[in-house]
Amino acid sequence: MIFSLPQRNDAVSRILPVFMPFAGCPNRCLYCAQQAQTGQVREELDSALKRLETLLAARAGQGHAPVELGFYGGTFTALPLEWIERFLLLAHRYRDLGVVSGVRCSTRPDAVSLPLLNHLHELGLGTVELGIQTFDNAVLAASLRGYSADIASEGCRTVLEAGMTLGIQLLPGLPGHTAGMFLSDVQQACALRPAFMRFYPCVVFRGTGLARLYERGEYAPWSLETAVNACADGLRIAWENDVRVIRMGIAHDTGLDAELLAGPVHPAFGSMVRGRALVPFVLDRIEALGKEPTLLMAPQSVRGEFWGYKGECKPLYAQAGLTSDKVQWWSESHFCLR
Repeated sequence: MIFSLPQRNDAVSRILPVFMPFAGCPNRCLYCAQQAQTGQVREELDSALKRLETLLAARAGQGHAPVELGFYGGTFTALPLEWIERFLLLAHRYRDLGVVSGVRCSTRPDAVSLPLLNHLHELGLGTVELGIQTFDNAVLAASLRGYSADIASEGCRTVLEAGMTLGIQLLPGLPGHTAGMFLSDVQQACALRPAFMRFYPCVVFRGTGLARLYERGEYAPWSLETAVNACADGLRIAWENDVRVIRMGIAHDTGLDAELLAGPVHPAFGSMVRGRALVPFVLDRIEALGKEPTLLMAPQSVRGEFWGYKGECKPLYAQAGLTSDKVQWWSESHFCLR
């Protein structure tokens, strides 16, 4: 039996993040701690523009491969239009010099309109990542997001109507959010046909409204086990719908430790998720084979996560007769089971 490798967790291009904490944000959401997550403080837009120009000028003289600029950390499309244009025109200038390959941004679904996106697309903005977080209205309200599920869906459709690449960011584990709600979120997100998604399980940072709820005992984040299992189930849904998931879990950095109060953070979070998601994917094929397997040729690219974190998935495979002596690795991108 030959079957294809599921969608991998590979970025479409090399992204150079440009963090702009809180820039353009109409309010501060319950969980938001951009300064802790980005390691940068709020700065004036002219300072951010000069910082970016200095960075691009340095790259131009070093012969680096082109990178896609990603404007993250705030609400890029809610900035004053003149400033959005300045950032995009700067990117365009360095695109002509071979330093920049494209531009993407993250923003809110209630901060996009067709006329605006058409204009920004003409200036070189190609990908828009929408921080949807969830499609559940009660959870959105509790998290102080300030928009409804209908507006979230409409924002996604607007990005696609403008001819741009759509990315959707989901934030499982917000107040009142359950694993079942998250799987519904993933299904609804896939139905909107994004090119990719990101899963960022909710964590508690100091100085946030969520931290105050946590300290009063009014909020408990998901455990690591719950978050990993939910994201594994969500990843399988994305695989089934041919939607890429390019990030799972927040980037673990030692600088976060002092600001992090609680939540499902682990340096191998994404690998743990992919390992658990692969188990039913492979076991379903073994069941369809109709007999105990004698050999599985598996892509070398999944070798590091196939058996799960610290081998946690080995017993599940063993129950189906697939032991380590029956698995070999090859350079092909598909599996071969017999």
